[in-house]
Amino acid sequence: MYCPYCGKEVVDDAVVCVGCGRSLQRVSVKAGQGNVSPKSRLVAALLAWFVGVLGIHRFYLGKTGTGILMIFTLGGLGVWALIDFILIVGGSMKDKDGLPVTNWSVD
Repeated sequence: MYCPYCGKEVVDDAVVCVGCGRSLQRVSVKAGQGNVSPKSRLVAALLAWFVGVLGIHRFYLGKTGTGILMIFTLGGLGVWALIDFILIVGGSMKDKDGLPVTNWSVD
């Protein structure tokens, strides 16, 4: 098995990658949903729509670096914020761990 973050080979039952130190454990939102983000797609979409130029949705998803960039660029003058909104609604946005944000509920 290989680490999905750095590509280093790890043993099948590894909990943490020895190459990058990231956790290899996935937490699903509900049983049977597989590897999805615990973050709410609805919350991310609303944040992107109303305060997207400030990158608040990126902070919510754990992407603080790009969230800070969005603050300084005003969401790429709105273009970056609009693209993020479309990605969230379309189900293509991922959180900081690379898990897709697909859950619409606000559990």
